[in-house]
Amino acid sequence: MRAVQHGRTVRLPACRWAFPHPSDSDQAGLVAVGADLEPATLIAAYSRGLFPMPLKPGGRIGWWSPPERGVLEPERMIVHRSLRQARRRYEIRIDTAFAAVVSGCADPARPHGWIDDQMQAAYVQLHREGFAHSVEAWSGGRLAGGLYGLAVGGLFAGESMFYRSRDASKVALVALAEGLCDGHRRLIDVQWATPHLRSLGVAAIPRQDYLRRLRELLESPPPRLFVAA
Repeated sequence: MRAVQHGRTVRLPACRWAFPHPSDSDQAGLVAVGADLEPATLIAAYSRGLFPMPLKPGGRIGWWSPPERGVLEPERMIVHRSLRQARRRYEIRIDTAFAAVVSGCADPARPHGWIDDQMQAAYVQLHREGFAHSVEAWSGGRLAGGLYGLAVGGLFAGESMFYRSRDASKVALVALAEGLCDGHRRLIDVQWATPHLRSLGVAAIPRQDYLRRLRELLESPPPRLFVAA
């Protein structure tokens, strides 16, 4: 498996797992259980329309493809007046504190936490391989919030976001959306379209539409936003 990331060619070994088709899921979107979180496995899964989430913290990995997928067209992000004002309070950085962003998202004090140690380690390794990225909001030399996810072709598969200061994670999302408006096919996958995310422009599309778009997105070049990071 080969991709261009950070302006260089990255080679990964072939994935040793055979994933079922995403449509072979239960009503919640669970397609399969097991496998591992090696970089080649993760890239293969996302390229097929799946994403991982443990069935319970520290437990076996579930591979998911919801019947309806939450997605954000970068150019359709809704930036309310208050959010435009909040942007002035933060400095945006790319990939300068990836592990710290993942750790912030995995804070056990957050409700409904699912990012366990194995997930943290897997995405830090994926970042080292040049596929996972963070968009960070800084204030006064302090990491105030951010998000992280996986970039493959024109797809940015957002995994999680966090904030320590008001609107910091939203500002990071705005920066991501703007950075992906570069003239190529781009899509931000947020997995599920929650009411909060819908207020920012996220929509839910049927699984078959997502998979059709995914095939096109994988043909797009890597975003310049991350190549320059």
